[in-house]
Amino acid sequence: MAFLSEDISYSPERPVFAPILANTMLSTVPGISGAGPSPEKTVFTPILDSELIVNGRITSMPIRPDTPTGCPTPATITRAMMQLTGLTPFFINAGLVHPPTIPTFDFYGTAGGDPRRGAAVPDSEALYLKGEQLGSLISHLSDMLVIGECVPGGTTTALCVLRALGYPARVSSSMIQNPHSQKEEIAELITRRLRDEGITEPLDIVSATGDPMIPVACGMIKGFSGDVVLAGGTQMLSVAAVARRLDLHIPRVVTTVYVRDDPSANFPEIADAIGVAPIYVDPEFGELGHTGLARYCIGEVKEGMGAGGAMYLAAALGHSPSRIREAILRTISAYS
Repeated sequence: MAFLSEDISYSPERPVFAPILANTMLSTVPGISGAGPSPEKTVFTPILDSELIVNGRITSMPIRPDTPTGCPTPATITRAMMQLTGLTPFFINAGLVHPPTIPTFDFYGTAGGDPRRGAAVPDSEALYLKGEQLGSLISHLSDMLVIGECVPGGTTTALCVLRALGYPARVSSSMIQNPHSQKEEIAELITRRLRDEGITEPLDIVSATGDPMIPVACGMIKGFSGDVVLAGGTQMLSVAAVARRLDLHIPRVVTTVYVRDDPSANFPEIADAIGVAPIYVDPEFGELGHTGLARYCIGEVKEGMGAGGAMYLAAALGHSPSRIREAILRTISAYS
């Protein structure tokens, strides 16, 4: 297929690329998330990825920016796109266990809890209102807002939210072997509890079983007056689903073909049910001669830190697919 699944109809003049950083304690459950060297260290991943994007290297820990199999993390792709476009990402701390080490816009939220043990995001209403205020502020500075995310374990919270909203979702994983049984067990438990408690309002659902990124992103959608793009996979579908229930404008969702083609998930079907017409980016990683990037094609990593949206944004700013691929290879070669 072409680099983008549909032609770009709008070229921004003052885009803002805004990744939302957050934690959910579900990521520390063994087997749920592959976004970190160990389950307990997944809470550091948003901080380490943001360091990589801003500084070109991870400074907090002596680890490489790739998986044990040599697959480059999505943050390396986002780093390449920021370098190519000359943009500086606008990081947002929606709720982290540890303070970030790079400049962020701090919402002073707390990390998302394990929804099996109580309310996951009890301050979701406040985060939503703060997100709206920030979106309104950015409107005075920008004509396009690309919202990314880095929330290890976030596909599981997305599954819980989508199921609670009535969508028969199956979600992707950063791992080749999707831990379906664990995710399904959690989602079934939460969905049953919410039904028994009569929780149906969208922000109440997020409070019970979401993560801090979701209400912040929805608030920014409400507050921003220009063009909004949600950069991510199934986690951004949960944002779009909540936005729909809040009667907000449903933004475009941009992700990679590796999420679309994941046989363990049903991204296109759920997007259609929500009313989202996704844009898919095909960077042809299997054709670039890099064995690590080729692993995206067999289902490893797939997406993250707004990588698909960052490639889309680079194309919207006039960079050709060949220049985008060259920038990615150049950035990754620096870590070899």
